[in-house]
Amino acid sequence: MTMVRQTKQRAAVIEVLRTSRAHPDAAGVHAAVRTQLPSVSLGTVYRTLDALVRDGVLVTIERAGQATRYDYRHEGEEHHHAVCRGCGAIFDVEVGALPYLPATALPSGFQVTDVRLEFMGVCPGCAERAGN
Repeated sequence: MTMVRQTKQRAAVIEVLRTSRAHPDAAGVHAAVRTQLPSVSLGTVYRTLDALVRDGVLVTIERAGQATRYDYRHEGEEHHHAVCRGCGAIFDVEVGALPYLPATALPSGFQVTDVRLEFMGVCPGCAERAGN
């Protein structure tokens, strides 16, 4: 884990993601940070996001052919994601809502370091527009 030097740009990026539930991409983070720091470059935002992912402060949500989205890791709050295949919206799914997976389901001696579970489907809005 690297130690990320705290700059006003990094603090602004963290604050944008800490307070957002929208799971923005780098362009969305950049636009939000620019309201506080108008001179911040998109390159600075990308470098900051990369450093924060390496440091474990953020997680990425990646879909083929789409921009990487980012999610802040709130301390003590574990969640997974549900992704709409129609509109691309990403929803948080609280861990407590999921069934328990016994350790015996994993290979003997396997050491889990991270868990990422994504539910793919269609959100209610897209289902309604499709007539489902």
